[in-house]
Amino acid sequence: MNERVSTVPSPASWSVRTKREARQAAIKSWLEGMVYLCPSLLLFGVFLFYPLGRTMYLSVFHTDYQGHPTEFVGLAHFVALLQDASFWHSLKATVLFAVLTVPTTVAVSFGLALLAHETRKGIGIFRTIFASTMGMSVGVASVIWMFMYNPAIGIINRLVSAIGGTPVSWLLDQDTALYAVAAATIWMNIGLTFLLLLAGLQNIDPSLYESARIAGMSYWRQLWTVTVPLLSPTLFFVTTVSLIQALQTFGQIDFLTKGGPVEATNVFVYAIYREAFVNYQFGSASAQALVLFLIIAIVTFLQFRFAERKVHYQ
Repeated sequence: MNERVSTVPSPASWSVRTKREARQAAIKSWLEGMVYLCPSLLLFGVFLFYPLGRTMYLSVFHTDYQGHPTEFVGLAHFVALLQDASFWHSLKATVLFAVLTVPTTVAVSFGLALLAHETRKGIGIFRTIFASTMGMSVGVASVIWMFMYNPAIGIINRLVSAIGGTPVSWLLDQDTALYAVAAATIWMNIGLTFLLLLAGLQNIDPSLYESARIAGMSYWRQLWTVTVPLLSPTLFFVTTVSLIQALQTFGQIDFLTKGGPVEATNVFVYAIYREAFVNYQFGSASAQALVLFLIIAIVTFLQFRFAERKVHYQ
């Protein structure tokens, strides 16, 4: 009698087959994920990674007026930058500009959001008015403020004269220029910040306020114990974004003051622009851009490292 050969696979072959199938499934899943990521990777590569790599490359070279590398200089641009008084002046102007604009923008937007959050008749009109600045480009808004600051026909000087004050050349005086640009920037940024904070307020459960009122809490007590903690993720987000925008300010400076007078408004990004596209020193401008990138990275890291501890996620 012939013996039958068993066709049942052994446990060892099952293990090998299972591992092979798992590996194939993992590779297939990875390839599928890469297909979905390709458009994003392409955009990031063209508009982020390549410019960053090119900037790092140019920062260690002297360049001609067309931006072509001519001579390798190593870290000479960075050393010269740290010894340049204009660099420190630009850094000081940028920090002061951020200090003036970011807290004020967030505070004013928060106050307007609290007012617009009230369910009163006609409140939609005020919500539209408060958010209207986000629909205006930096160029248009800058032109409006340029006319408002005009020493002869500007409405601001007319109001100053009406209350008995002396008209001021707001954008031409080095003592007032940065503050004038900061005021215009606050007005430009309020719209979007207001909308984000209003959306955050509307996501808070109303039953929490009802419980607070039953417990006898006043409006201000509710604000600090209910509203602010639950709105902290949105506040953290708008503060972080506003700070990064303030460090990268360019448009309104270019329209209103061109970095003057006497470099009073020559913030960091505008200084980079002038170095690259006015002086045609692309190597030095690239070094400045990398320093700005490092500053923004450090500031953002510190915010996430320390400020996020006070954020209350529901």
